[in-house]
Amino acid sequence: MATFIIGLLILLFGYIFYSKYTESQFGIEDKKTPAYEINDGVDFVPLSKNKNLLIHLLNIAGLGPILGAIQGIMFGPIAFILIPLGCIFMGGVHDYFSGMLSVKNQGAQITELIKKYLGKTSYLFFIVVVSIMLLLLASVFVYTAGDLIAQRFFNQSDFSLTNPTILLIYFAIALYYILATLFPIDKIIGKLYPIFGFLLLFGSILVVTGFFTKGIHLDNIDFSNINIHPKNLPLIPMFFMTVSCGLLSGFHSTQSTIISRTLASQKEGRQVFYGMMVIESFIAMIWAAAAYHVYSLNIVSEPLRGTVGVINSIADIFVVPWLVFVVTIAVVILPVTSGDTALRGLRMILGEAFKLSQNKIKNRLIIILPIAFVIISVIFWAKSNEGSFGAVWRYFNFVNQLISIPTFLYATVYLYKKRKNWFMTLIPAIFYTFITSFFILNSDTGFGIKYNISCYIATIISVFGTIWFYKTKLKS
Repeated sequence: MATFIIGLLILLFGYIFYSKYTESQFGIEDKKTPAYEINDGVDFVPLSKNKNLLIHLLNIAGLGPILGAIQGIMFGPIAFILIPLGCIFMGGVHDYFSGMLSVKNQGAQITELIKKYLGKTSYLFFIVVVSIMLLLLASVFVYTAGDLIAQRFFNQSDFSLTNPTILLIYFAIALYYILATLFPIDKIIGKLYPIFGFLLLFGSILVVTGFFTKGIHLDNIDFSNINIHPKNLPLIPMFFMTVSCGLLSGFHSTQSTIISRTLASQKEGRQVFYGMMVIESFIAMIWAAAAYHVYSLNIVSEPLRGTVGVINSIADIFVVPWLVFVVTIAVVILPVTSGDTALRGLRMILGEAFKLSQNKIKNRLIIILPIAFVIISVIFWAKSNEGSFGAVWRYFNFVNQLISIPTFLYATVYLYKKRKNWFMTLIPAIFYTFITSFFILNSDTGFGIKYNISCYIATIISVFGTIWFYKTKLKS
């Protein structure tokens, strides 16, 4: 239990001190934000700080802080330390700079920021990568949320497309995505997200309450349990690819830039961008602890460990029966509220790329309708091919962590030019260059190269990549 408490203290004091240091390195200004400067009534709309806090939390918190946590804790109690350390020194920094540099650049999306600070070649590569990632995420979260709703609220066990109930649920979620993407941010998202945010936090509090009323078993970290993964997966790189939301997620850079257009003051950025990353990490810690206890009871078979089925076991153990539905709703909310803003972020990115002003409904439809067709096609493919979800999710995890690298790098360029501490963003960029390279080289879903050889190659890529970046982007 002491290891878990130490992890929570790292989150608390890390936010109090390191978030303020991060803010000081960025250098906030007392000037109008894009929400007021542009204010198109669609994406650029000033919202209250409380609304921005809850909207951003739901934007970034997909299934990651729950599913990633219950998978990550399979490595052992070390997760209770790595998750908060990663959040404070990487995830929070990443989210803050991605959001605040967007604010400083008139609400520019991640791809436009890459173009400005890293050049056109990087822009052309990452606009394709980011667009594919957001398409896959929106598609996967339609049927992930749909299957959860069908199972928990309609007692369905047949999740195939031949089941009319499943089709109806998918259609309802997809329709909501499209409407939430088309309408001004304050009309649907601004109205619903504060309610959804409350339910998410309340559901997490119910689980924590169960720790005290029902009891919980948590081991402390020692030399015997540094890595106890049942499948003997290596801690490096697999842990850092498994746990994204709660530790570091490149996806967040596509969501921070949505809120950059609704932020009323630069002073709110630390609480909104860095603070909500810390809250997401806290949620991940809760679910990791709950999963660890469930695994220790051996009530979940090994093949089901790390799957959404664990969520049901956690709810049944820690929450009183008549409130289990709240936890279920909180879990269902996560993929729904990240899927719709993934689609919204994609619309905004493509709108910038094709110079289509998004204050006209016609221009929004021009982008959304083809995207909707692609999403439907992906869903049909995924549901028609056994094992496709696992494959899509693994590649999504890779791309998700990959796109955190350019965010750290353009933040490094900014800090270098401002003569601030540019190592605070460069070091995480180097680390995740190593991690993502190592993963794709070694993984069966990548090149399948032997572990030691992959490690050496990833090290070489990281070293020479850093030298190239320093010479061409910082010293040029």
